[in-house]
Amino acid sequence: MKIGSLFDGHKTILSFEVFPPSRDGNIDDLYRAIGKLVELNPDFISVTYGAGGGTREKTVEIASTIRKEFDRETLAHLTCVQATRDDIREHLDVLKAEGIQNILALRGDPPKGEERFVRTEGGFGYANELVEFIKEHGDFSIGVAGYPEVHPEAPDMEHDLVNLKKKVDAGADFIITQMFFDNGDFYRFRDNAISAGVRVPIVPGIFPIFNYKQISRIAALCGAKIPPRLGDRLARVSERSEEVEKYGVEHAILQSEDLLENEVPGLHFCSMNRSGHVVQIIRELPKKSFENNSGLE
Repeated sequence: MKIGSLFDGHKTILSFEVFPPSRDGNIDDLYRAIGKLVELNPDFISVTYGAGGGTREKTVEIASTIRKEFDRETLAHLTCVQATRDDIREHLDVLKAEGIQNILALRGDPPKGEERFVRTEGGFGYANELVEFIKEHGDFSIGVAGYPEVHPEAPDMEHDLVNLKKKVDAGADFIITQMFFDNGDFYRFRDNAISAGVRVPIVPGIFPIFNYKQISRIAALCGAKIPPRLGDRLARVSERSEEVEKYGVEHAILQSEDLLENEVPGLHFCSMNRSGHVVQIIRELPKKSFENNSGLE
């Protein structure tokens, strides 16, 4: 099923993100976590794609397993990093062969050790170019990324929205945002995007905090700010992981409740290949939030 078509109804879409583990021995742990997430009956699960295409085969393997063994729709990430047009064309053929119909098209971050993105000779430099190429070479539903607090390389929101609209105009069906911790940032971004002519669903990406050092590092990399009150609470318990996760879960629940009240088309949770904290968050939300998700009953 194409994910773009899921937004044609009136239900709120529920989805999760996982990533290929860096160690082969952790793949069984990932599949156990996915099994728990599937019990919540998500509409789809996305699988990330490592910098430089380092996890290309694993991304396809995991996405295919989610479809075939867990009977759940999947969204395979795809980036421009260190890939030529021919590389991407071949990868699209592999996705087709596996029955994967949905792609999250991203420019991608610079490979480890490099400070800025460099277009590969014979490849693409922008996500809108990748979207257009995918549309020309397969019948996929395509998602793209949005940045509530502005892409780190964009000079301002106006320029960032121009680029976002280019991706939509190239053929994107929906947008999933980068993580944010202040819903006000999301609402401003959504309103500005609509004013800029963006007419596809914008799904907020939620990152439940459970590790203080990790979230500080990730937030700094992507330009997401942690609200002062939440930051202070986390700093006070930074060495006590259980309390960090407690506050992180509480904040994610509050975020999600408010977003649902403000009629978002769905919620997309970054699981970090764990299930416990995500299960707790979803089960704390009002039962009517995901009416067709029987795992919440």
